[in-house]
Amino acid sequence: MMKVVVSSGKRKSAVARASVRKGRGLVRINRVPVEIHEPHLARAMIMEPLLLAGDKSAKVDIDVNIQGGGVMGQAIAARTAIAKGLVQFLEDEVLQETFAKYDRSLLVSDPRRKLPKNPQGRGARKKHQKSYR
Repeated sequence: MMKVVVSSGKRKSAVARASVRKGRGLVRINRVPVEIHEPHLARAMIMEPLLLAGDKSAKVDIDVNIQGGGVMGQAIAARTAIAKGLVQFLEDEVLQETFAKYDRSLLVSDPRRKLPKNPQGRGARKKHQKSYR
């Protein structure tokens, strides 16, 4: 039976699920190869855990499915999912330490969320002004 590890990453309202299995080093984002993923800054962020892992990432195929959020939120969620998946699949303590030293958000999803809008104002913090004169 083939070993498959499924991991997830979140950022704002973006959720990424990565499935890591033995393969030839292919990485797909929503069924599109990561090499042609646009915009280019988001692609660079998604590639970070793969570059840090080096040759270890060449032996696995990674399929990432992302939903919700914006372009950069999706990119950050994807890189978290990829990094977590690689660490779980390879069971590599050294790789985990490398990721943690480089950027902790590679292994821990960002818990920050939007504040809900309040009834007294136009947004989460803004309040209607009141004049007494």
